[in-house]
Amino acid sequence: MNGAILSPSSMDAADYDPIDHLNAIFSHPSTLGSINQTATALQTHQNDLSTSISNLVAAQAYGDDSSLARMQSSKAELAVLFRKIESVRTRALETEQTITSMTADIKRLDGTKRNLTLSMTALKRLQMLTTAYEQLRGLAKSRQYKECASLLSAVIQLMRHFNSYRSIDQIATLSRNVADLQRELLEQVCEDFEIAFAKGEIGSKKAVLSEACLVMEALGENARARLITWYVNTQLREYRQVFRGNDEAGSLDNIGRRFSWFKRMLKTYEEEHAAIFPTNWRVDEVLANTFCEGTRDDFKGILERSMKKSEGAGVDVNLLLSCLQETMDFEQTLEKRFASDHRASIDTLSSTDDRAHTFDRSISNAFEPYLSLWVDSQEEQLAAMIPKYRTAPLLAPDEEFSPQAVIPSSIELFHFYKTTLSQCAKISTGERLLDLSKLLGKYLDEYAQQVLLHLLQMPGGPSVKATILVLNTADYWHTNTQQLEENLKKRIDAELASNVDLSSQSDAFMGVASSAVLALVHKVEVDCEASWREMRNTNWSKMESVGDQSSYVGELLKHIDAQAEEILPLVGKQQYARAFCDNLVENLVNTYISNIVQCRPISEVGAEQMLLDKYVVTKGLTSLLSHSPSASSSTTAQTGYTKRVNQSTGRLDPLLKTLQVRTSPPEALVQAYLIHIGDRSDSNFRKILDLKGVRKPDQASLVELFGIHRDGKSNEQLVLLSPLITPLMNPGGIGSGGLGIGGVALGTATTVQQRFDPSGFGEKLFNTARDGVGIGDRLGSPLSDDAKSAVEGNLKSIGKFFRRDMSGFSGIGGRFGGRRDVSGGGADTDK
Repeated sequence: MNGAILSPSSMDAADYDPIDHLNAIFSHPSTLGSINQTATALQTHQNDLSTSISNLVAAQAYGDDSSLARMQSSKAELAVLFRKIESVRTRALETEQTITSMTADIKRLDGTKRNLTLSMTALKRLQMLTTAYEQLRGLAKSRQYKECASLLSAVIQLMRHFNSYRSIDQIATLSRNVADLQRELLEQVCEDFEIAFAKGEIGSKKAVLSEACLVMEALGENARARLITWYVNTQLREYRQVFRGNDEAGSLDNIGRRFSWFKRMLKTYEEEHAAIFPTNWRVDEVLANTFCEGTRDDFKGILERSMKKSEGAGVDVNLLLSCLQETMDFEQTLEKRFASDHRASIDTLSSTDDRAHTFDRSISNAFEPYLSLWVDSQEEQLAAMIPKYRTAPLLAPDEEFSPQAVIPSSIELFHFYKTTLSQCAKISTGERLLDLSKLLGKYLDEYAQQVLLHLLQMPGGPSVKATILVLNTADYWHTNTQQLEENLKKRIDAELASNVDLSSQSDAFMGVASSAVLALVHKVEVDCEASWREMRNTNWSKMESVGDQSSYVGELLKHIDAQAEEILPLVGKQQYARAFCDNLVENLVNTYISNIVQCRPISEVGAEQMLLDKYVVTKGLTSLLSHSPSASSSTTAQTGYTKRVNQSTGRLDPLLKTLQVRTSPPEALVQAYLIHIGDRSDSNFRKILDLKGVRKPDQASLVELFGIHRDGKSNEQLVLLSPLITPLMNPGGIGSGGLGIGGVALGTATTVQQRFDPSGFGEKLFNTARDGVGIGDRLGSPLSDDAKSAVEGNLKSIGKFFRRDMSGFSGIGGRFGGRRDVSGGGADTDK
């Protein structure tokens, strides 16, 4: 069986698999006994295969058809092939030699023909050159320049073909003759020009000279440049003699004569000389450039000598400015005349022009080292303008008030800044322009403090319209200050751009705008004083029942609504209208709290009546923004404002709800305090007892009970001090404390003001202004440096705060952002 399984035919199969074969042989455990027999059969088969292979190898090696024999046969065949290839190559070379010998005569004939053609062409060109040269000599002698110019171009072109033949004597001689003729023509034309100009025969010889320019054009760039240079020097000779050789004529006083002289020169050129020269030569522009270069050098020397003569005192500033202005006007005239296209106007703060111009600073550059004198003169002008603006009328006599109007002095100052910046940028974009930017920033601060803020500090306070004008002007300059900074950075040298910074001035104007808003709020507060007085005169401890709203509430809302109806239609921008309403609400709430303190003692019924009055006041305040044309149409603005009113007036609820609770049982009052007020302060709890009219001896037990409940585990979340109750009264009682921010009595030195209140900040700002500006005005003396620093610092600080936290708006110019409160009363939630 194993022999059959191990038959060669099965092992020679193409898909033979030894594993399958072994599995077939040992398919059952019983077959394992035949392993030795199978191994022997496999070994025998292997030996047979080895013997067969050896026999086949030997037969192959020693047989007649062995590989060695075939290899030797192949070598012999290759040798025969190589001999045949060599034979073919030899026959090819022989064929090539035969063809070459057959075509040699043809090649020699072609070469002879080509050389003959070149020779004939060269001879023809030589003949043309010789003929043209002879004709050119004749034309040159007879000064027939028009024909001479065209023929000269042909001679020069033909001569280029013989540059490689100059080794030939005849060609070299002809080349020298042509060069000599060119020089003769050059000298002859120059001589003709000199004679014509010297004898004043330009008019009669204009045609000849014009044709002579064609000859100079043909002679090349050097010849043309020589003629133009001669003409320019000839025309400016008189100028140099008059203004350089004469100290009086060459002084700065006579700068206008220089420019008038050159304008006459240009007129002479246009009328008499322009027709002589080709237009593309731009002789008049070369003449103007040369004049500017010479004049600039003259000015440098004159200014330097003037500085030395004055021993460092410098030249007369007014004379310097006059000369500088005349020079810039003259440069502008030249620029308009010779520029291929007119540049954009540079008389606006926003205009820029990056293209280079031929005559910009071509002369005025000489003034740049002395431009600091010009900057100083601008400071003198600005210093004189500020006092004038303080006393100037708020509106021009022929102008009516409008909600968008600004103070005329602001427009005048803007135009002055615009013109000054334009003039300086024409001459210097380096250190002098940086000095000017600092000067402009300085007087922007002066305008904000000495003019706008001064208007808000007038005795008796400014009128509503005057305050609106100040608000609009501050907003106007806030925007223009930002534009001024941007354009200064565009014009100034790149390495100095980072030094230009007018952000503090921008903040100062925003500070003035916020002060104007607070001034409008103050007008409403003053008008409401009678209503608050009525509230304080009410006996809140003797009320027996809660009725309709108190009588003072109707009057209070009537006054508020009347003032808002007058003010808000005049406030042009929505962000300022919203800021006015937010500040007014915040100040009214502070005043309400102050008056509640002054109404002590307050019974439970009185507190309940106050809470009812508070709801009526809240409802009345929510309609304030509807008086603003700019904000009333915005649903989002009205919704946000309503939330703000509810948030602000809601500060009263914890106090009034606590005062509503009776002292008996005492636990009820303590629990109400912990729920509504929610702090751990014994002092604050005593303030509530004082407001309720609890006698001092009776307060001890209540305070003790408060301490027990306060320290319980259920009240561990209580804050240390309530921001509402802490600033209400001094520990000595209501009568011992003064009024603080918004009429609220301030607490002790340890009192923590949880929120920044810009109404108080504005009050400090006004106090600083009164102490500084007001005193200075009354004494007729300027502000001290300390007073100026105080006012400036406050303005910039309040401006930064007002710009950052303006209710519903992130900045000026209508860029609206998140809803925050100008009074610092916390973030609104109407996002």
